[in-house]
Amino acid sequence: METLEAIRTRRSVRKFSDRPVEPDKLRAVLDAARLAPSWANMQCWRFVVVEDQATKAQISELSYVEAYFGPKGYKSNPAQKALTEAPVVIIACGEPPQSGELRGQQYYLTDVGIAAQNLMLAAHDLGLGSVFVGVFDEQQLGELLGIPAELRIVGLFPLGYPLEAPKAGPSRKPLDEIVHYGKYQA
Repeated sequence: METLEAIRTRRSVRKFSDRPVEPDKLRAVLDAARLAPSWANMQCWRFVVVEDQATKAQISELSYVEAYFGPKGYKSNPAQKALTEAPVVIIACGEPPQSGELRGQQYYLTDVGIAAQNLMLAAHDLGLGSVFVGVFDEQQLGELLGIPAELRIVGLFPLGYPLEAPKAGPSRKPLDEIVHYGKYQA
């Protein structure tokens, strides 16, 4: 798949078939994340791969935040069920001491975000689906998975074969609404 085609056609997948993800495809997705650029090539990302059903169910429970309403008024995490149903869940972490910092800005979030985009595009290219899940209890999730306290959990990525064909994506703002040339013009 061409890169721009992958970007145009990738969709967030929240419903998965029970078909297992082949080890070579899982490795290819993780390798794509590994190859992402990072601040000073520090490569501060760390990934935990979970395939155990009971553990995925616990991860799902920890992604429920009763008080989360978000921009669309969700009363729960719309991807919570995907964490249980997907054959694989990848937990993406950042190691702040291994990330660049300049003027108080830590770059582990940016670095892990770039790696995560590679992960999702590679998954799409391989016929897999995923979705970024950013609502979770970080402390309890870290304890469940034995993630060292100095790491920060950035996102959860259920991964598997989509249960249904993806629909057209949501609309996007036109370029003239988001791009400014020379300087910002209100």
